[in-house]
Amino acid sequence: MTLYSRVRPLAFKLPAETAHDLGKRTLRAAQSTWPTRAALSSAYQYEHPALAVDLFETRFSNPVGVAAGFDKNAEVTHALAALGFGFVEIGTVTPYPQDGNDRPRLFRLLEDGGMINRMGFNGQGMERVKSRLESDGTPEIPLGVNVGKMNSSNEREAIEDYRRVFDRLSPFADYVVVNVSCPNTPDEFDEGSPEHLRSIFETLEAENDREVPILVKIGPDSPDESMFDLVDIVREFDLDGIVATNTSTSRRDLESPQQEEWGGLSGKPIEERSTEVIRTLADYTDGELPIIGVGGVDSAASAYEKIRAGASLVQLYTGFVYEGPSTAKRINRGLVKILERDGFSSVEDAVGADVVDRS
Repeated sequence: MTLYSRVRPLAFKLPAETAHDLGKRTLRAAQSTWPTRAALSSAYQYEHPALAVDLFETRFSNPVGVAAGFDKNAEVTHALAALGFGFVEIGTVTPYPQDGNDRPRLFRLLEDGGMINRMGFNGQGMERVKSRLESDGTPEIPLGVNVGKMNSSNEREAIEDYRRVFDRLSPFADYVVVNVSCPNTPDEFDEGSPEHLRSIFETLEAENDREVPILVKIGPDSPDESMFDLVDIVREFDLDGIVATNTSTSRRDLESPQQEEWGGLSGKPIEERSTEVIRTLADYTDGELPIIGVGGVDSAASAYEKIRAGASLVQLYTGFVYEGPSTAKRINRGLVKILERDGFSSVEDAVGADVVDRS
């Protein structure tokens, strides 16, 4: 029995967001000194050459990252690096601070291994995040920045929102993700319409003098035809990849009474659909468009399934909440064993292994 397995029942007696904030304060304290950060690294990091992934002109020491939403304001990136994650994606970051939706807005579905959130892009805004990245420095692992719009912005203002955050934070980023698929923000216009997407990407393309890799995050609920339309636009603007998937509005086959809460569903309940989307995208793009897989990753087996479906990297949030600080180490160690079992010399060799032969 791990220390976290003893502590978790106590933490889970607290409201989910309260426990999350307490956990981040603990991580913030742990990363504040070199000795404590070194102690975390010694306890939780696991390295193996088979885990390395070269993507976006960046080396990821392992494919297991923290998804956007966990560290919205770049407060604990160094602690997450010390815990053995291969990369971290901060955000969603908006131009200005905003409160998001009213509490409670984060719910555990214990019976289902999932969570529902309706945070609503709460955060401290790009200037505070920029200041923190300058004062704390970026972590010693690749950093992604997830960018979004203000909840009050109309379609025209939203374009400027993305541009402002990109301008401020892309110098710190190894890649940037445009988040147009969050189900928890006001639905004032169709964020996924081809015209809106083209306007976003045209604007960011003109702004991207440093050629920072740009990805787009898609949801799991769209029909295949809509996903293919988005991929065609991604190709049109020569974007660098897709994050698949965001949270879901589906409530199928859930047991927890909390399922009645509105918001985005994450964790084990969306694992199968997320992997299906990854496989569909990998097949449609002939494996040529990098995919970061998200949704239900909490073990080496679940990470490996997404990798075989076509994901070069994977991310988790809910799995980290449920499994604790040893999650990355356990997944990475397990991945090495699975790769060896199946005759792959590296993660990169296993990417897309389950996708239909395209020859």
